[in-house]
Amino acid sequence: MANDLSAASAAKLTSDQLVAKLAALLEDFTQDWDHEFEGQMGRGTTLLADLGFESIDIIQLVVAIEEDITHKKVPFDKLLMKDGRYVDDLSIGQIADFLVAQL
Repeated sequence: MANDLSAASAAKLTSDQLVAKLAALLEDFTQDWDHEFEGQMGRGTTLLADLGFESIDIIQLVVAIEEDITHKKVPFDKLLMKDGRYVDDLSIGQIADFLVAQL
């Protein structure tokens, strides 16, 4: 029952609310990393170029999003792949907009 409530509340989040949740998740996720990014994470912050993500990090992020934000499986392949190839990079805003469409 609690999982149903969590999923229902996640479904009502706006893109801006999701950007804030994703930024907080990414702050925790990358706090011990040696990356050059300084400043506040926001809609335009990119995973690869700004935060130095590698492919394994993206997989771990997907799991963290499903556990901490959406509380359900999300078809991330639709976000991560385009025309049978992996996308070059993703911004926090792109992930938030994708989640709004999926929830």
